[in-house]
Amino acid sequence: MPANEIHKSDIGTVFKVTIKDSTSAVDISTATTKQIIFKKPGGGKLTKDAPFFTDGSDGIITYTTVSGDLSEEGMWKLQGYIVLSGGNTFYTDIYTFKVYRNL
Repeated sequence: MPANEIHKSDIGTVFKVTIKDSTSAVDISTATTKQIIFKKPGGGKLTKDAPFFTDGSDGIITYTTVSGDLSEEGMWKLQGYIVLSGGNTFYTDIYTFKVYRNL
């Protein structure tokens, strides 16, 4: 039975974030900085480098969790952040997701 929840200590959970300008994806193929910022329920932050999902022309960056990332249960937030080679910066909307406890 496949999991449809994110659990504390999960490894390999993939987060994809699309950088948009109004309603269209931004071509971020020239980005020099690509990050996803996670805010833990307790208030701490994790900033993770986020490679392109493809080549950046689709505006998507991605991050796959490793051991120690999802260390708290509760409501988390995340936001994508990029810096293009010309110096323009983009932040995404802030998204919320829940990390569930284990038995």
